[in-house]
Amino acid sequence: MKKSNTNIVYVFSILIMSLLIGANVYAQQLKVEINRNKVFQTIDGFGASDAWRCQFVGKNWPDSKKEKIAELLFSKELDKNGNPQGIGLSLWRFYIGAGTAEQGDSSEIKNEWRRADSFIDATGNYDWNKQQGQQWFLNKAKSYGVEKFLAFSIAAPVQWSKNGKGFGVGNKDGEINLKDEHFDDYAAFMVAFLKHFKSKGLSFDYLSPINEPQWDWETKTQEGTPATNDNILKLTQLLDTHIEKNNLDTKIVLAEAADLRWLYSNFNKPERGNQIDYFFSQKKSFKNVENKISGHSYFTTWPVDSLIAIRQKLNDKLAKHPKLEYWQSEFCILEKSDDIGGGGKRDLGMDTALYVARVIHADLTLANASSWQWWTAISDADFKDGLIYLDTGIENDMYNKESLKKDGNFHDSKLLWALGNFSRFVQPNMVRIDIKSSSNKELKSQYKDLMLSAYLNTKTSEVSIVAINYSDENKELEIPGVTLDKLFVTSKDKNLEATSISKNNISIEARSISTLIGRIIK
Repeated sequence: MKKSNTNIVYVFSILIMSLLIGANVYAQQLKVEINRNKVFQTIDGFGASDAWRCQFVGKNWPDSKKEKIAELLFSKELDKNGNPQGIGLSLWRFYIGAGTAEQGDSSEIKNEWRRADSFIDATGNYDWNKQQGQQWFLNKAKSYGVEKFLAFSIAAPVQWSKNGKGFGVGNKDGEINLKDEHFDDYAAFMVAFLKHFKSKGLSFDYLSPINEPQWDWETKTQEGTPATNDNILKLTQLLDTHIEKNNLDTKIVLAEAADLRWLYSNFNKPERGNQIDYFFSQKKSFKNVENKISGHSYFTTWPVDSLIAIRQKLNDKLAKHPKLEYWQSEFCILEKSDDIGGGGKRDLGMDTALYVARVIHADLTLANASSWQWWTAISDADFKDGLIYLDTGIENDMYNKESLKKDGNFHDSKLLWALGNFSRFVQPNMVRIDIKSSSNKELKSQYKDLMLSAYLNTKTSEVSIVAINYSDENKELEIPGVTLDKLFVTSKDKNLEATSISKNNISIEARSISTLIGRIIK
């Protein structure tokens, strides 16, 4: 009798546990609501730049290796298992060098990988064979069907600078490192660049003439110049005239602010801040300036409160200029955080990938960015600044810069594939639409848990839903009103791995970025 009672109690306990587990699973299931009629920004694309590192890889590395790197960056093809072969970037940034490479050691930039050629010399002669490695990747991007191209300059050719160098001028007034008599030469040079490549069948959609003008650029580590808003305006007016005279379709984009706070406030530099109001509150007779303002997300991503608040303030300012679009045009890891530390030490794993995915989500959903662009596509450094990483494979000599000029190993990162969750499936001209879950968590909590965004092709009703699960637990979603076809997951052991799906109840892996593809049916 005692044994029988024990069995009854045991069975009863199992039943209770099963009910509790079932209730817990049910409680964890989140119902997702998509509203295709609530539309936010139109997407221009996702990109990265060729800055510096492509010059050696594109020029010198074995064809088989650089071809594979190009495939990882640009391909929209699927392999035999239906997995993406690359992340399908839709925008490629080409860096117009200032000539520190020709100066060599006298440039005072010690790292050769951070110097750059110039297409024009001190006598005014052009050599369009310069920057061969970057041109190789530029042409590969075109052959893969990349939709948009942007040329950017961050310093004037050294022969026209005030100090004869490619970096700052040694003062704190923020004035551009460009002699007054050479403003027009600088503008004419950039337009000659655009005209040449157009003649070769490669037109640049955009020109960004100034980069991070708020820094003084005195550290001698790379090319760069400060610039006041007045300096930028003067150069832009000259560029506008030259573009018009040469019948080019390229549009000028401003102003690559070094920190998003300089877009909407003075931020202690009144001559270089408040750039939205400065460039777009006054009526200026530009014909070729795009109605976009660009900034960089550096130093605005930690803590999470700042990540959110800064973008909300930016959005408030943009709301006063309803026709103005915002681009996040450069980012890598610079600031320190509890989640991933600082920029030092490369991380090919999921921690940095998830951190950056959260930044992308914040820029897209809080500040309504219509384009999101990573800093440099390839990195030779032990730093969190690349999508694809290079090394020699030789212990204790992994980053030998001389050796890496000719050949080496390359490694894709989880960050590459995490960006691909957006760039591969959120195509130009898609619109971001409203999506909500039933979690009812406050915004800050969502940014440490589950983040959702949705993008619609208005012609086909195809929808791409990007789900970032920052937490350590799987998330169960119910998504009514959508016919789902595919799920692409980036996690610790998956790189945009594809799965066919036919139901609306989906499990999102812990510590993953997932993109769901389907069609809205109501």
